[in-house]
Amino acid sequence: MDKNSIKKFAVWARTELITRVSQRAIKYEIDENGYGEYDADAVNGRVMSAEEKTQRKALIDRIRKKGYHQVMEEVAYTWFNRFSALRFMEVNGYLPSRTRVFTDENNNFKPQIITDAIDLTIDGLDMEKVYELKDDAKKEEELYKYLLITQCNALNPILPGMFQKISDYTELLFPDNLLRENSVIQKMIELIPQQDWEEQVEILGWLYQYYINEPKDKLINAKKQYKLDDVPFVTQIFTSDWIVQYMVQNSLGRMWINAGDKDLKDYDWDYYLQERDGAKKEASIDPSTIKVIDPCMGSGHIIAYIFDALIQMYDNYGYTRSDAVESILQNNIYGMDISERAYQLAYFSLMMKARKYSRTILNKGIKPHLYCLDNIPKFREELIDFVADGDSQIKKDILLLQQELEFLGEYGSLVETSSVGYLKLEQRINEIEHTEYDNLIDQGYRFESITEVRSIIETAKALNMKYDSVITNPPYIGNRYLPIKIKKFIENKYSEYKSDIFSSFVARVINMCKTEGHIGMLTPYVWMYISSYEALRNKILSETRITTLTQLEYNAFEAACVPVCTFTLAKSHKNSNGEFIRLSDFKGADIQGIKVLEANADRECGYRFTANQDEFKTIPGSPIAFWLSNNVKKAYANYPALGSIAAPRKGNSTSDNNRFLRIWHEVNVEKINFGCKKIDIEDTKIKRWFPYNKGGGYRKWYGYNDYVIDWYDDAKAIREIKTAVIANYQYFMKPGLTWSTLSSMNFSIRWFDEGFIFDNGGCCIFELQDMRKYLCALLNSTVFKYIFGQLNPTLNFQSGEVAKFPVIRSEGDKERIDDLSYQNVKLSKCEYDSFETSWNFERNPMLPIYNDGPGFAYKMENFYQLWKEQCENRFNQLKANEEELNRIFIDIYGLQDELTPEVEDKDVTVRKADLERDVKLFISYAVGCMFGRYSLDELGLAYAGGEWDNSKYTSFAADSDNIIPICDDEYFEDDIVGRFVKFVEVVYGEDTLQENLKFVADALGGKGQPKDVIRNYFLNGFYGDHCKLYQKRPIYWLFDSGKKNGFKCLIYMHRYQPDTIARIRTDYVHEQQSRYRTAVADIEQRLMGASGSEKVKLDKQKATLQAQITEIGEYEERIHHLADQMIRIDLDDGVKNNYEIFKDVLAKIK
Repeated sequence: MDKNSIKKFAVWARTELITRVSQRAIKYEIDENGYGEYDADAVNGRVMSAEEKTQRKALIDRIRKKGYHQVMEEVAYTWFNRFSALRFMEVNGYLPSRTRVFTDENNNFKPQIITDAIDLTIDGLDMEKVYELKDDAKKEEELYKYLLITQCNALNPILPGMFQKISDYTELLFPDNLLRENSVIQKMIELIPQQDWEEQVEILGWLYQYYINEPKDKLINAKKQYKLDDVPFVTQIFTSDWIVQYMVQNSLGRMWINAGDKDLKDYDWDYYLQERDGAKKEASIDPSTIKVIDPCMGSGHIIAYIFDALIQMYDNYGYTRSDAVESILQNNIYGMDISERAYQLAYFSLMMKARKYSRTILNKGIKPHLYCLDNIPKFREELIDFVADGDSQIKKDILLLQQELEFLGEYGSLVETSSVGYLKLEQRINEIEHTEYDNLIDQGYRFESITEVRSIIETAKALNMKYDSVITNPPYIGNRYLPIKIKKFIENKYSEYKSDIFSSFVARVINMCKTEGHIGMLTPYVWMYISSYEALRNKILSETRITTLTQLEYNAFEAACVPVCTFTLAKSHKNSNGEFIRLSDFKGADIQGIKVLEANADRECGYRFTANQDEFKTIPGSPIAFWLSNNVKKAYANYPALGSIAAPRKGNSTSDNNRFLRIWHEVNVEKINFGCKKIDIEDTKIKRWFPYNKGGGYRKWYGYNDYVIDWYDDAKAIREIKTAVIANYQYFMKPGLTWSTLSSMNFSIRWFDEGFIFDNGGCCIFELQDMRKYLCALLNSTVFKYIFGQLNPTLNFQSGEVAKFPVIRSEGDKERIDDLSYQNVKLSKCEYDSFETSWNFERNPMLPIYNDGPGFAYKMENFYQLWKEQCENRFNQLKANEEELNRIFIDIYGLQDELTPEVEDKDVTVRKADLERDVKLFISYAVGCMFGRYSLDELGLAYAGGEWDNSKYTSFAADSDNIIPICDDEYFEDDIVGRFVKFVEVVYGEDTLQENLKFVADALGGKGQPKDVIRNYFLNGFYGDHCKLYQKRPIYWLFDSGKKNGFKCLIYMHRYQPDTIARIRTDYVHEQQSRYRTAVADIEQRLMGASGSEKVKLDKQKATLQAQITEIGEYEERIHHLADQMIRIDLDDGVKNNYEIFKDVLAKIK
């Protein structure tokens, strides 16, 4: 099946059909802005027929209820559905008329239904109208519309679930021009090969999946709480063929094979995983007694394949095909869904599957046990009294069922119904059906009883039944995205299984299944490991037996965008082994099913396992860890969990990080409490900021000390937020180890000292006693990564999961482990503090470490080489240490046959030297010295808030007014390029200045004179690099007039004063304008005597200058407005808020 072509058509068809039906609506004066007169007799100057008037009113009523766009979407899909169904039936020869409606016998877009119109035998066809339209060539489109609608109506008696009578507003909006090239029908025939329709009813599911793809993705990507109407839309996921076969064969199929003397070789069940020791045979069963349900049937892919499996069972048992098909529809298959669209597709798919095996089945009027849960009526009391006919128990039962099913369309098959007297209710409805009533009111009640009341009784009974097999792919929606109403229902009815709606469905499915019955499901695989699903695991392990489970590779189920597993359960307490397959090493959706087949053929493939689920209970939290080696299992069974020897804890949730968190460089550094041993509440009113462990990326040993938290008055403002959480206060300020709860890579743990508060995103371990270094080494080792990763394959590392890890303390190795571990912490800290984004940064590593006195001359390149060598040595030492630690822990845990100690370079989390990066960091440090953030005469920060001390800047003076222009030419002697040149001279000496400037220019990769390259970097590259380095919270702000480089200057945020912008305007903008005018006048003078190439060059320079004059003139007006306001800023507000104030005159943060 060519799914790319199917997707291409379906996505295009949705847009096309919505456009076409909207165009039809306009013909009746209906659009998104309104619909004119409700009772109109004429539209657009044309008098409507009585039928059109009725249909138009119905359309307006629907728009009033659902909204214009929703109705256009509904009608477009209705026709898409009907066209798809007709195409399937014509290709497979299932149309009773035997006449193709879209093509001729050679699959050309020449509808046979038009060619043979006068010879058609379709119920309801008005041949006089056919002759009339056929005789007028201009009315061929009208004839085609009439024939298609008549054909759809003729199919209603045999397929009422798909082809409702078309006499409503959907006929009014029937798309025009279907016979033209590029119409929906022509494209359907052109893009989707005919063979894809041949007996492959699942094509309808794929069409639906792709049809809703764009609006569904839009809803999901919005990452917002869904509305109730969104739920059936965003949860429709078409299940891959091999997974459907796997679930059915290993649940319903297993029940059948184990019942009596069956030979698996007699069945075409390639995904059936046989037990290693064989299964005990049960008593033989008649297939007609089996009841199997898909309670979330979607478009019916699973029930369609269940039909195929049941046919094989009936064949084996000796039924005729005709009897088997009838029995399957009447006795075996049940299905439910809250979406009417999905119900129609499932119904059609099931009936087409039945038609495949029986030519006459569609004429037998069999109604399958499929239920649309969105169409539950509410009855009037008079109708209930009519049905009860004085029987109080019947009335009580109907009222109870009506109450229980009131919100069935929202909660779906999660609703459980009571065991009322269903037999008595059914007998009463049958009695009403066979009774004649003279009274017109009673006749109306009779009709409602045998339609609507019967429907509610049948639906409630189906929800109350127990099934031999339950097979489904339930919806997946995390608790945070569920509509409030559904969330509250789940919290009330499925409180232990509320993390995700699929979890509630697993619990419901187990309850729906009979004892000794079998279950097949496809779900996200998080339930196998994560602590929030422990209750679900306990239910599965205590009430069922896992017969098979296949864990797919992380990204292998493309339709759901979540990692999944498919599994089968037996609702039995028999102690037997299960068969498990782990596909985590095989990337790609297409290869998953192939690997399952290979594992089925070869038990020793290396990724198939046999395990007894009782073994899972020996591991804390009972994870479904079927692949663990004996040594790992022994570690869990025999050694203490980390949580019993230390205290892994999660921290705060402020509910408003934008308000309470800052990156440390944003605020006044004098208001940050570094290294505190306790929180003094009164002191927090003066120094409000505290270091905050918030996680970060993948980095081992030390680092990611980026954030501070506002703890003013002991976090009074945070405590006032109802949803905020301040957790584990007693551990604040204590030293420990921390890791990132969420990571894009692997787990990594880092050392931190006293003085931190911590976040839920930066969990910590405390109460380490003498195990701090040991655990830091263990949790950064390949042993931890290997064991923990197997039990927690997601990238979400919660403290509760880490706490379960078994710690083997080796006294003989502890001293060496502690020594290597602390070496690694110091190596990592040294490297981390070499960068100015660390609050322990002292000086740029390429500065000379000595001064030879007057006349000194140093080469910058030499100091870079020293830095490079230092980085290389540090990197190699850290890698060697990590590998030695890995060897030690591999031996301690006995994993020599499973792991090797080698560490890849990409996993060593200290940086090697990088010439371009390091030269750019040198430039950044130089700018810091220009502004006085740093000083050549002091280590660390010289100024980041507080009182300015000019005496700190002896060797290289800080800029006096905190304004440094960036020019495209040498307009100012002390512009940023001039200042940088002076800085290099002061640091390395005058004699090597040119050589050092060339070294910088070469590292930047520019061409031309060194100063020009450096100038170009400041103009076009520096600020982007600065924003990136400071995580889009720049401390140097770029005032920028625009793309013409009319005016640019930098200021240092911490030195901003209310008159800074006024000084920028008067001392620099006005001066720049004056110099531009002087430059233009000079060029004009030179042009008077210029010719040829010189004239061209001067004209170009003049044009550039004039553009800059225009740009800076407009900029002067903008900056004038702000200068007059004398705005003050508060550093505590952070860069984001302060930058916003001046956004009209500042460069965008890149």
